[in-house]
Amino acid sequence: MYESVTRGIRVSVSPRFLEDQSDPEEPRYVWAYTVRINNESDTPVRLRTRYWRITDSRGQTDIVAGDGVVGEQPMIRPGEGFEYTSGAPLATPSGLMVGAYGMEADGGETFDVDIPAFSLDSPHEMRQVH
Repeated sequence: MYESVTRGIRVSVSPRFLEDQSDPEEPRYVWAYTVRINNESDTPVRLRTRYWRITDSRGQTDIVAGDGVVGEQPMIRPGEGFEYTSGAPLATPSGLMVGAYGMEADGGETFDVDIPAFSLDSPHEMRQVH
């Protein structure tokens, strides 16, 4: 699990490789990742936007940005959390994801919350040890 905390908002990410949706012959490698956002601050926040930078093992980078997550813009009250699962396909057997959520505090102030960088590793990656 990967974690980061920004202004009392804890973001935890747990990725997993989906062998049944992947096809190395294509090449297509697919991961699911579960994100848990816990509000450890004393202010309610609403998740308004998401920004992801997804980089494969060849250095090809895709940016994914938009409103909310999985069709929602959840309000997360102090002491509460929100969890969702999404996915990412790559053309290489490994990669890296990192990003940020755009949050809005109860009074209208907006700020970014870091999503920790996490690796996307599959059993198809060829590794060499020197």
